[in-house]
Amino acid sequence: MDGATLQAKIYASYAQTAKRIGLAYSIYRPTDPLNPLANLIGTIPAHFRVDDKFARPNVYGKALWLAYFDGSQTAVGDYLVATGGKTLFVAAMQPLLPILTVECNRVVTISRIDAPTGAGALSYNADSGNETPYMTGWPSSILQGPKGEKNEVGLPGDVRQAWWVMLVPAWAGLTVEASDIVTDDLGRRYITSSCELTDLGWRVTLQQAVT
Repeated sequence: MDGATLQAKIYASYAQTAKRIGLAYSIYRPTDPLNPLANLIGTIPAHFRVDDKFARPNVYGKALWLAYFDGSQTAVGDYLVATGGKTLFVAAMQPLLPILTVECNRVVTISRIDAPTGAGALSYNADSGNETPYMTGWPSSILQGPKGEKNEVGLPGDVRQAWWVMLVPAWAGLTVEASDIVTDDLGRRYITSSCELTDLGWRVTLQQAVT
């Protein structure tokens, strides 16, 4: 038996598992970075677990789930959306290994500060008036990162500035860079700090903007 045949058997086994214990999920394949959920390609049963022992619940701060569905119908970067339920994106479909997905708890827009024009001393203004979105409406995971750091002013009543970690699919030709602006569906604003492109998509450290 060769690798391709074995892979097909594994996906067929996942499909049978999902058929028996899974729920219906719509599959969206992004074709536009400004509207990633516009392209519905089908619906499949799917089931998600935190390990392959079917015995352990998920815990705080964990966005990764092992997926059981017919992997021949999906690709890395696809979104799976349950009616009235959770949204996940396919992070990895490595040969002969479990399908890895990321549960999304936020919908984000990523923008870049427009380059200033003119000469002489120019101000740096990070308000929404000089931002250009390049990824809009992307479901993603934003979970708490480190404890945060002390405000530069250092007043007695100041709280630490919060840090977060964002996981979002990669889009070919677009690079998330430090100092980009992220806004989520709750209206919170973040500034990107470190941006790592991995085989699983973007892993970005965010500092929450406090006004």
